[in-house]
Amino acid sequence: MIVTLTANPSFDRTIALSSALERGGVLRADSVLEQAGGKGVNISRVATLAGVPSVAVFPAAADSPFTAELESQGITCRPVTPTGPIRVNLTLTEPDGTTTKINSSGSDADEHLLQRLRDALGRAASTASWVVLAGSLPPGTPEEWYAEVAAALADSPASVAVDTSERPLLALAERLPTTRPAVLKPNAGELCMITGDDPATVEGDPLAAATAARRLVADGAGAVLVTLGGAGAVLVDRESAWHATPPPVDVVSTVGAGDSSLFGYVLGDLRGLDPADRLRLAVAYGTAAAGLPGTTMPSPRQTRPDAVAVTPLPLEPLPTPDPGRAAADVATPTA
Repeated sequence: MIVTLTANPSFDRTIALSSALERGGVLRADSVLEQAGGKGVNISRVATLAGVPSVAVFPAAADSPFTAELESQGITCRPVTPTGPIRVNLTLTEPDGTTTKINSSGSDADEHLLQRLRDALGRAASTASWVVLAGSLPPGTPEEWYAEVAAALADSPASVAVDTSERPLLALAERLPTTRPAVLKPNAGELCMITGDDPATVEGDPLAAATAARRLVADGAGAVLVTLGGAGAVLVDRESAWHATPPPVDVVSTVGAGDSSLFGYVLGDLRGLDPADRLRLAVAYGTAAAGLPGTTMPSPRQTRPDAVAVTPLPLEPLPTPDPGRAAADVATPTA
C-alpha cells in the first residue's frame, strides 16, 4: 500500500487555450477542466488506476467536494480538519504543450493542523510499503517540517519518498542522513538549488545530472530520481546510475507528469524490479501523463514502458557506508 501526504492540496483549474498565450491580449479557451489535486493526491489517483491500494492524507472537510471527488474515484481518503478553504491553482496550456502555472499559497497552517496531519499519517503508515511526502507546504509551516516527518518515519517499515521544492527541499537535504528518504524526486532546477550546479547544463546533460544527484546519495539519500523534461530522467543510487529517454509524445499538459513518474518508480519497487526497470516505468508513466489534459493521471494501458530506452551512465559506485558513522549521524542530527 502507498500512503500519500498532501499538506497543501488544491483545486487544479486547467484552461486549454486555442492559441499561444499573449500577455495583455483577449484569448479564447478550448476547454476548462477542474480537478481535485496536489502532488500526493495525484499519486494516490494514479496508484488507484493501477490497482495499487493507496491512502491519501490531506486537510479538507470529510464532506467537502474535494474529498467527495477523490472518493468517487475509488481513492481511500483520510481527511483532517483544515484551517481554511482549499486553494485554487490555475494552469494555462497552449496548443504546442507550453504550460504556464499560477499557484496560490493556500490557507495558513497552525501547530494543531500539522499535528493532525502527522497523527493521520502515522496511523496509515503503520501498514504501508511506501509513504510519499509530496508538494508544497501551506503558509505558516516550518520549512523543516518535511525533514522532521521523514526522520520520524525513518525507522518504520515503510520506505519514504519525498517530492517537494524550495526551502522544504533544502531543509530536508541539509538534514541528510537523519531524514533517510528511500528516494528523492527533484527536477533539474530543484536539484541544482541544492547542489549549486547550473540548471541548463544539468537538464541537457544526463551525466551532469547524475553526477549532481550522486552527491545527495553520498549524503544519505537511498536514491535520487531526477526528471529532465523532454530529456527523460536519470536515476542514481549507491551502485549504479541510469538515463532513460522517453518515447515521442504530443504534449498536452506537463502538470502531474512528475507525480506520475514518481509513482512509476514506486510501482517498479513494489514489483521487485531492478533500478533500470524502475526508471523505465517512471519515464513511461511521466510521458503518458504529459499526453493527457490537466492533471489527468494515466492508467497502465496508456503507458509504454517497452518504448523507453534505458542506458547506464559511467559513474563509479560509492563505497559502502560505515555503519558506526551512520549510527552516529542518526543519533546526532545536523543543525
